[in-house]
Amino acid sequence: MAILKIKKYPDPILRKKCQEVKEVTEEIKNLGWDMVETMTENQGIGLSAPQVGELKRIIVVHPIKERSPKEKTLRSPQIFINPKITEKSKETEIDEEGCLSFPGLFLKIKRRKAVKIAALNERGEKIQVRAEGLPARIFQHEIDHLDGILFIDRLSFWQKFKLKP
Repeated sequence: MAILKIKKYPDPILRKKCQEVKEVTEEIKNLGWDMVETMTENQGIGLSAPQVGELKRIIVVHPIKERSPKEKTLRSPQIFINPKITEKSKETEIDEEGCLSFPGLFLKIKRRKAVKIAALNERGEKIQVRAEGLPARIFQHEIDHLDGILFIDRLSFWQKFKLKP
């Protein structure tokens, strides 16, 4: 496994739409595990392939699972290939997000509170995941990256206005 270089904004690759993975090969598996290692090394909780210069529909997620307000545990990182949001809750919530492609920038972003994801795992098996709260936010953020959408694009008019110098 290897630590990959994270692309920083305004690198143009971050605005490109990614291609679906046709077959889960050793190369794809290795990319997924390199992304996990890169995310972990950079203390991230999510990472998408375009952030490491690959226009493939792959994300890795390492969410914090909240058991109670005071107790949090980390689940093991997971690889999702060709992830799609198949269901979204009507409920939304606003919370702070960061991004490894925008070091040091944290913004309040409105997202759906819960989502259902369909994807392939690193073995090429179909999987479905329901996520709520922070994990749902991570999935939405990372899947946006696969379509060239950045979290700064999700800011409201007034948030953008306040950010301008």
